[in-house]
Amino acid sequence: MRLVVGGGACLAFLGIVVGIAAALVLTRLMTDLLYGVRPNDGSTFAIVTTVLAATSLLACCTPARRAMNADPMVAVRYQ
Repeated sequence: MRLVVGGGACLAFLGIVVGIAAALVLTRLMTDLLYGVRPNDGSTFAIVTTVLAATSLLACCTPARRAMNADPMVAVRYQ
């Protein structure tokens, strides 16, 4: 389970970090399009980051739990 969740979480967190960096740069270009939110609003970034991290961990845990319940001999036979 650690292998599947760790690999998926690593990719998800890398994407979140790159996304936050890109968002911080691009918000300067989009300041005219943002209504009621400051361009670098910390609470918005924190909420979005938390939701994305929780969703990615849940998406990784579901197949990992299924794979743990599978019989290894059956899985090897199908490959």
